[in-house]
This record gives sequence, C-alpha cells and structure tokens, in this order.
Amino acid sequence: MAQRYVEINGSKIGVGQPTYVVAELSANHRQEFTEAVTLIEAAKNAGADAIKLQTYTPDTITINSDAWPFRIDGGTLWDGSTLYDLYSEAYTPWEWQPELKEIANDLGLDLFSTPFDNTAVDFLEEMEVPAYKIASFEIVDLPLIRQVAQTGKPIIMSTGMATLAEIDEAVHTARETGATQVALLKCTSAYPAPPEEMNLRTIPHLAQAFDVPTGLSDHTLGIAVPVAAVALGACIVEKHFTLSRDIPGPDSAFSLEPQEFKVMVDAIRVAEKALGEVRYGVAEREVASRVFRRSLFVVQDVKAGEAFTEKNVRSIRPGYGLHTRYLGEVIGRYASQDITRGTPLTWDLLGGGGDDVGST
Repeated sequence: MAQRYVEINGSKIGVGQPTYVVAELSANHRQEFTEAVTLIEAAKNAGADAIKLQTYTPDTITINSDAWPFRIDGGTLWDGSTLYDLYSEAYTPWEWQPELKEIANDLGLDLFSTPFDNTAVDFLEEMEVPAYKIASFEIVDLPLIRQVAQTGKPIIMSTGMATLAEIDEAVHTARETGATQVALLKCTSAYPAPPEEMNLRTIPHLAQAFDVPTGLSDHTLGIAVPVAAVALGACIVEKHFTLSRDIPGPDSAFSLEPQEFKVMVDAIRVAEKALGEVRYGVAEREVASRVFRRSLFVVQDVKAGEAFTEKNVRSIRPGYGLHTRYLGEVIGRYASQDITRGTPLTWDLLGGGGDDVGST
C-alpha cells in the first residue's frame, strides 16, 4: 500500500520528498524573547524548514507539589527538581508565541507547536498554526489527541516509550476523530539518548504498519543518527536547537548548535541525493569508465595460423576486446593474421569459424 503524505503550508512531506527538518526550540530561549528570536534566525540560516515550540504553563502540565510523585529522580539531567520547578524554567511564555510565529513566517519558516492540554489547543488555533505535534509522553493522552484531530490540521506524533498497541490506539483515535494527515516519529525518550538504543529500523516498520510518513525525533548527541534515519526512510527530522551548549538550560546538553545543525542539514541533503532510485546499469557519470572494464587482449605476438592459448590471450583492462565470456571459445582457435601484442581481440582476428561464433 502506498504511503500517504502530510502537507504543511504547501510543503509535501513523505517518501520521495525532501526531508522536513524541524528545529525544536524547547527551553533554549532561557525565557528571553530576544534570544528566542535569535534562535529562529539562526535556525533559518542553518537550513531548518520549521520551528517547533511547546505550549504549556507549569499549571497546565502539572501541579505545584513537593510530594514524592512530583520529584524528579532516576538518573535524568533534572534530578532533584520538582516537575513544577522544571516546567517553570522551561516553558515558553504564551504571549511570545504569536509574534514568534510571525517572525518565523516572515523568514520563510513554518512554526507550529506541541500543546499539552485543551487550553493550549484553543490558543494555538487562534494563532492559526499549520500543524500540531504530540509529544511522546502525551501519546497516551487520548482526549488531547481527539481535540487536536478535530482541528483538521496535520498531526505529527512522537512514539517514544509507546508500545505498538499504544501507537495503534493513538493513530486510530486521531483518524476516527477526523485526522486525515498523520505522521509518526521514532523517538527514544532519554535525554540524551544513546545511539545503541535508537533502533532506527523501527522507522520503516512504522511506515508499513500505519501507512504514514515517518521520521525521527532525535535526542542523541551529534548528527550521525538523523542522517542514518534518512537513509532508512525518515521523511521528518526533529532536533533540539541551541545557540550554545555552554549556555545552561534544561535542554541545552542534547541540543545542536547552529553550525552543527547546518552540517546535519547538509549531510541529510547529500543522503537524499545518494538514495536516488532502484537502478542498474551505467549511470551518466560512469559512461567514460566503461572502457576500464576487462576484455580479451592478445598479450604476445601471434603469427597467422598460430593457436590462441591461455598464454597469448588474457582477460585484462581495458575493455576494447571481446567480452570475457568468450575466452573458452577462443582458446584453441587460430589467428587469421599476424597480431601484435596489445591488440584487442575481435572476431575477425579468429580463423576457422570465428564469425559464426560471434553471431551467437
């Protein structure tokens, strides 16, 4: 079954289309509006196609509590904080977001967001975002998925931690509520994520299982993993973006700096070209190299009537002589004329029925 496509602001996203590269700003603006603007400008210069925000407040995503369920502990970058404290530091002020969208659009970038509750969806609808992202932690929030699906906008879902059954339930929920454009991103919800836990072969499996464009939401360090994902069929690559990892922040440790992001985009574009199509035979740039293939040559002086042997006929480069498949038929035949060493062997140089053999 042919895979479907997702279209965001006229950009067709799917197999055979350019990879849609998303710069995730997350908390890397450090709650400085001018820094958020600088990030958007830098992302444009680095080759991003879109900017993604996160739309929540500490109170819409959790509650202010110091009780043990709300304390972060377990080997993360944020151990020792409460959820409320983390999200107080990380959220993007809502009053910025319409202006950031306008700035991004003026630069030719799409801008959309991840909502975390119904008030965020309502807010983003007023902003007229062109698409929605469902975070990996929210893929089990079916009421949220229903509300997003009811907007009729394209939905990109991260699948980190989700079982195949949970992904199926989320996709089914979106589709039965009216979503006609869904994409799925392979995601490992660890920060940073080790490459050995990425399991990128899941990307083509997701595409086949759900008949959707697939991609990668990447939290690894460096650019090798997203480029490999593109080679496996990723149509979307989302990567956290920061001006500098030296600037402290909740997400900066696993984000790419502008020059790294540009290198990643450039490598993705090279990978896209290299993927090409299923094709055999001579490519345009290979035509001149055909001559360097092997063929049959006379490698010793041979007198007329002298037999061809494995000593005076060999398969060597270049490719001006008979095809090597005829070596067995040539050995034991006789030369029709004197032949000097280094002559490409042709049928007219063989006596005793050489022309007949050449016609088969």
